[in-house]
Amino acid sequence: MADDNEDTAGAVQWRTFYEEARARLEAAGSEFAAIDARRIVEEASGAEPGEFTLMLDEFARERAVAHFDHMLARRIAGEPLQYVLGRWAFRTLDLAVDARVLIPRPETEGVVDLALAEIANIDDRDIFVADLGTGSGCIGLAIVSENPRVQMICTDASEEAVAAARANLAGIGRPARRVEIRHGDWFGALPEDRKGELDLIISNPPYVADGEDLPALVAEWEPADALFAGPTGLEDAWVLIDGAGEWLRPGGSLVLELGETQLAAAAERAEQAGFAEVSIHRDLADKDRALVARRP
Repeated sequence: MADDNEDTAGAVQWRTFYEEARARLEAAGSEFAAIDARRIVEEASGAEPGEFTLMLDEFARERAVAHFDHMLARRIAGEPLQYVLGRWAFRTLDLAVDARVLIPRPETEGVVDLALAEIANIDDRDIFVADLGTGSGCIGLAIVSENPRVQMICTDASEEAVAAARANLAGIGRPARRVEIRHGDWFGALPEDRKGELDLIISNPPYVADGEDLPALVAEWEPADALFAGPTGLEDAWVLIDGAGEWLRPGGSLVLELGETQLAAAAERAEQAGFAEVSIHRDLADKDRALVARRP
């Protein structure tokens, strides 16, 4: 918040701005108007977690109200709350997010759990992991933050996404020393000396088919190149499944997040590609969400 010398905005309490935001968002048809209003007010006021109720009785300052007005207008216009706030929580991380990258989602947090489980039983040595198509960096940075033995390579074909991931890398502290972020397309971005040396490859690739309908909140705001894979939606998944084997150590794992109708075909493709143990995992909504395939 601004310093104590800044004039308050007509001596109006934050409670009034919260009620205004909730009413305007409800009128705009927001399904989660109260939650959105609270998050916008928290961000504008600088309230720490757990301070919302106390903060409502404080008087708003002019600079903070200008920030509030700008965020509320963007949200009413339909922009996702995560982009409006400019940041979003993902597991233990507070990530910067904007329209350059996909919004981190709860189901992807579960995919990270699968990856951590795959590497948990590796002997006491450095663990080499690649997060391909990293976007904001949410998957790779979460893994390296939660396992101190992981050496991580994050890649993306989008220069804008690489810039976003590097910005988030700067915010994770000491684990950042164990991360390399590279620009390039899938396996082409990996250093050749890592071929056959990776313990885990993980990816949340584009998996929407061209022309497939998506909610407006997704289709109109999130980057199309991170959503659409091609005519079937499985084009990028096939590249990853077919190419992962030569980059993984014996016993290494491939973990992919895909659409719920795609996992059976992906499992069959993985078996054809020579993976010995292939399993499909469901998310918290009880939908097929991820493929785990292990190299013999």
